[in-house]
Amino acid sequence: MSDKTKASEEQIAYANVLNIGMWFGLALLIITFFVYLSGLLPSYVPIDDLPKYWTMRVHDFNVALKAPTGWGWASLVGKGDYLNFIGIAILSGLTILCYLVILPILARKKDRAYVVIAIVEVLVLSLAASGLLKVGGH
Repeated sequence: MSDKTKASEEQIAYANVLNIGMWFGLALLIITFFVYLSGLLPSYVPIDDLPKYWTMRVHDFNVALKAPTGWGWASLVGKGDYLNFIGIAILSGLTILCYLVILPILARKKDRAYVVIAIVEVLVLSLAASGLLKVGGH
């Protein structure tokens, strides 16, 4: 294998964090799904009532159920049907974590352009995830 096909230190670090985080998030999704199916925790929306909401538009669903939007789900994490959002949030935040992990490597290599790009990525993704920006019809 030549040096041209070898992964860089930051690529390996990014991939390692992504791999561990993906498996952790997937395991959490599977576990929380079984908690939901088992009924160990009460559901916000009873399973038997779900079919009557399937055809609703998101806005109508939220109004009918007084369902939280944005990060409001966190207040319902004790409900079986909202518990799985933890795994989704972890998987969604992995890219931010990966960029934070490679930042010191990029800085040590004095790769200023990539340091700036990584910082901007973290800031933009964090801002998007915060829910402070409201755009579109959702």
